[in-house]
Amino acid sequence: MKLHELKPAEGSKFTRKRVGRGIGTGNGKTAGRGHKGQNSRSGGGVRLGFEGGQTPLFRRLPKRGFNNSVFATVYAEVNVAKLNSFEAGTVVTQELLKEVGVVKNLHDGVKILGNGEITVALTVQAKAFSKSAIEKIEAAGGKAEVI
Repeated sequence: MKLHELKPAEGSKFTRKRVGRGIGTGNGKTAGRGHKGQNSRSGGGVRLGFEGGQTPLFRRLPKRGFNNSVFATVYAEVNVAKLNSFEAGTVVTQELLKEVGVVKNLHDGVKILGNGEITVALTVQAKAFSKSAIEKIEAAGGKAEVI
């Protein structure tokens, strides 16, 4: 195959339909929009979710519960098993976790979860711990310190 033999995939290229360019094209005059009506005019059409005057779905459904997402604390979660990559005696801080790449965004801090096993004695400093994570860290000979 040579450069001058290259062609785009079959059916990937097609010419744009040029509407409103004369009666001979079949798309002249009204340009395929029909006669009169809301969608025939520029700026015409209905807003998102409009159902022709019928009460829209988002208004028919009941609004339930309470959403506190604006003030909610979002933790970056790290499982205990991920901490095995550190050497024994290391003080594992939130900044160290981010530096190493275990956590991408710190958000409101790091929470250590108890999924997996830990075999290394570490001092772990984080915003929050699950009960099982504290048990596993201390069973391995380490310490869990809440910041």
